[in-house]
Amino acid sequence: MPKNSPLSAETRALIKAQMSRRGFIAGVGGAGAVGLLAACGTGGSKTEASAVVDVSDTEKIARWANWTLYLDFDEKTKSYPTLEAFKKSSGLDITYKEDVDDNNTFYGKVSGQLKLGKDIGYDIVTLTDWMAARWIRLGYTQKIDADGIPNKVNILPALSDVSFDPGRTNSLTWQTGFAGFGWNKEKLPGGVHSLDDLFAPANKGRIEVLSEMRDTMGIIMQYQGVDPSVTFTEAQFMNAIDFLKARIEDGFIRQVKGNSYKEDLISGDAIAVIGWSGDVFQLALENDGKFDFAIPESGGTLWSDNMMIPSTSTHRKNAEAVMNNYYDPAVAAQVAAYVNYICPVEGAQAEMEKIDPTLASSPYIFPDAAALSKVKVFATLTPEEETKYQTAFQTATGN
Repeated sequence: MPKNSPLSAETRALIKAQMSRRGFIAGVGGAGAVGLLAACGTGGSKTEASAVVDVSDTEKIARWANWTLYLDFDEKTKSYPTLEAFKKSSGLDITYKEDVDDNNTFYGKVSGQLKLGKDIGYDIVTLTDWMAARWIRLGYTQKIDADGIPNKVNILPALSDVSFDPGRTNSLTWQTGFAGFGWNKEKLPGGVHSLDDLFAPANKGRIEVLSEMRDTMGIIMQYQGVDPSVTFTEAQFMNAIDFLKARIEDGFIRQVKGNSYKEDLISGDAIAVIGWSGDVFQLALENDGKFDFAIPESGGTLWSDNMMIPSTSTHRKNAEAVMNNYYDPAVAAQVAAYVNYICPVEGAQAEMEKIDPTLASSPYIFPDAAALSKVKVFATLTPEEETKYQTAFQTATGN
């Protein structure tokens, strides 16, 4: 991406999407897709929740917790078109809440209830690979019935058999995406393409980074010449922690945040961030191309979020119906046209061709081998490593 381009070709393509505010990302293949399979577990021992009875046949409801900016949205009607259409066709009353800002924060809200086998208020939760691994390992999810999700066969092959959930018996990928740099082009017309750009003296006090440890640390580690996708040493990780801590203590980093960093970009309190690709493209679409995104020159990160049915849900059948709907290629394409992330559903790219073939030319929309070669999936951590590294990260960030 040219540093001095007023608006990248990729971003212009996204803005041209006519059916929604966001552009489409789909299709990952070849060796680059293998990275999508990585995930990790964290500490704890498996806890069996109290037995639940599925009352889907008598209670036609489903409750879904997701991240912000993660489902197609109509500004005029203040509703989610694909969800409204499915409500009408299915007869289900679906409650959708943007209640996930950070994996650890959300887990903290519900872990006590899960351990006791009490209803957490959701029938579907959408969490990142490493946190999904924790829920599955601790017995906090229900197995999904393949017969209840016939569209499950449409999952991309590279995502169909992941290490934390062999055969996808307890989860289905919602979206995947990149972590990199987002910035306000009016304040930084030259763009942000390296950590040196991000932490330029003029940006002091107006930078924010993600509270997702793997994304922020993965980017810093690559800047320091360390590959975070393979086994690394404690010294290498702590060297990156020292870098982060120094930038916080010297006042460069304003805050360490989850999904809510986008509000600070809009208000101008932050002018550049380590953030997520789809969020930044969304903000560009909503603000006349004011924002842009780039994968760092030294490397970004790649991640996946997953739909799961909590062990306490009494509406498993209804939740499966929702999942099945979003694995219909035509519906998946409508969502992808809004969220700007890599779509996990085979056939969605062909459906997107019917919507706007221009979008198919962007590596941010349809990542090719060149784009995927610039990103890494953070390595699987042992429970002990997870505790040690997450504690170091939280200590450094004050969270």
